[in-house]
Amino acid sequence: MKPVLIIKTGNTVPTAYAKVGDFESWIINSMQAGIENFTVVEVFKDKKLPALDEVSGAVITGSPAMVTDRLDWSEYTAEWLRQATAIKLPILGICYGHQLLAHALSGRVDYHHLGREIGTTLVSTHLESRNDILFAEVGESFPVHVSHMQTVVELPPNAIVLASNDFEPHHAVRFSELCWGVQFHPEFEEIAMLSYIQERRDDLLSERIDVEKLLACVRPTLVARKILNDFYQLIKRYSV
Repeated sequence: MKPVLIIKTGNTVPTAYAKVGDFESWIINSMQAGIENFTVVEVFKDKKLPALDEVSGAVITGSPAMVTDRLDWSEYTAEWLRQATAIKLPILGICYGHQLLAHALSGRVDYHHLGREIGTTLVSTHLESRNDILFAEVGESFPVHVSHMQTVVELPPNAIVLASNDFEPHHAVRFSELCWGVQFHPEFEEIAMLSYIQERRDDLLSERIDVEKLLACVRPTLVARKILNDFYQLIKRYSV
């Protein structure tokens, strides 16, 4: 099988990095596959993406950047993603990656009108998820880790919402055949989520958010993490 491409759009927060590494290692660990099966490209450092026929699928990471900034590397990646979806390459976007997919496919991204969503929260699946090849087995609701201020405010044409909660209406979306985005972070373990909350403590306090309650509510998100392994198995099936 050709390698799975991890499109790295930024680094995690310093305390998480020091303890458990960065986005790509969490994704690879969640997919339960050897590192030799992956290619990591740091597009935020202006590294160039491979030809579409050189990879079997792609995962786009989260980022401290904002899609609305329209940075050169981000727009370059968006164009690559447009071409990748056109040939039905299996793709999964996470947080920033989810938003970038929406932007690439003619949706609209902006700051969430309610502000920041951070911590461990519950999302519920929609009826459409039952017939989705990636989300059919996740159940009616499951906990996820989140950290975002921007959101997909307008979906691209033909996109289908698979999961949401009261804060975020587009937590999981199928953008097209074999192309999904999740606003939550399936790759996060508890230590990563705790690190994000602790690093943003001053901002959260200024936003009148109960930091201690957020920390106390962090718990495992095994169903969300399994989505990454299921996506890897899907890539393997479609690569045969």
